[in-house]
Amino acid sequence: MEPEVLSPFSGGFEIFGVLLVVLAIVILWSTVKIVPQGKNYTVENFGRYTRTLAPGLHILIPVMERVGHRMNMKEQVLDIPSQDVITRDNAMVRVNGVTFFQILNAARAAYEVDALEPSIINLTMTNIRTVMGSMDLDELLSNRDQINAKLLQVVDQATEAWGIKVTRIEIKDIDPPRDLVDSMARQMKAEREKRAQILESEGLRQAAILRAEGEKLAVVLEAEGRREAAFRDAEARERAAEAEAKATQLVSDAIAKGNVQAINYFVANNYVKALESLAKAPNQKVILMPLEASAVIGSLAGLAQITGEAFGGGPSGQPAPAPRGSVPRA
Repeated sequence: MEPEVLSPFSGGFEIFGVLLVVLAIVILWSTVKIVPQGKNYTVENFGRYTRTLAPGLHILIPVMERVGHRMNMKEQVLDIPSQDVITRDNAMVRVNGVTFFQILNAARAAYEVDALEPSIINLTMTNIRTVMGSMDLDELLSNRDQINAKLLQVVDQATEAWGIKVTRIEIKDIDPPRDLVDSMARQMKAEREKRAQILESEGLRQAAILRAEGEKLAVVLEAEGRREAAFRDAEARERAAEAEAKATQLVSDAIAKGNVQAINYFVANNYVKALESLAKAPNQKVILMPLEASAVIGSLAGLAQITGEAFGGGPSGQPAPAPRGSVPRA
């Protein structure tokens, strides 16, 4: 049996076929592109930009086209490193912040600026020095929202040509020097002590005013009470005088009609009132009766007679017999 002779060309064809298959796979792989969501790819034809690929499946022309830049279309954040800023009143502070931006046009962001993120950082730092350097330290520390708004307006306008939108710029830290911080702390302490003293003085003043108003109101009410009491006393005296005058008139009319007992009643009544006042005196321990006390008792008897006549107890038109010691009839 003769041995089989292998041709040198048969092995070369097999290797060439394998290479063709591998090359076809590589070319096919390079022409099929899948763009994920949130990304945009730029396509270059022999180095020249031709179009932008949105998320999805795309086929490129083999050999002629290739992907130029893969751009992230989601909102991104950049840290702005710390830097020294000199304010308008020559105070040095150390400032840092963050910048949020989003690519709106992938082609312009890829080809209009070289190194997009470092460019945004440098532009933001420059404008921070410009904006914050035009303000005093007190404005710097109290108007952070105003600083952020002004920075956003300036930086967004400057980066519009790059196809991006700067959505927000936030100043994170503003650190004055240590000696300046100590001075600010002393100033704040003095200001708070001043406010505390003012509030305390205001409280004392309000308390004094309220106390004086209370005393004034008490005096007014007391005076009104005295006036009301005096008015009522005067009214009572007036009523008493009217009653006395009426009683006197009645007695006078009775005397004019010839009723002598009315005189007895009038005199005895006043006599008894005088004795009553004398007896009610607080320092009166001993009551000295007048010599004509018997006459007073007689007057009381006359009163009883008059009362009896008034209620039908005695004879009509006939005077009652005068008791012993009574005032003699005229």
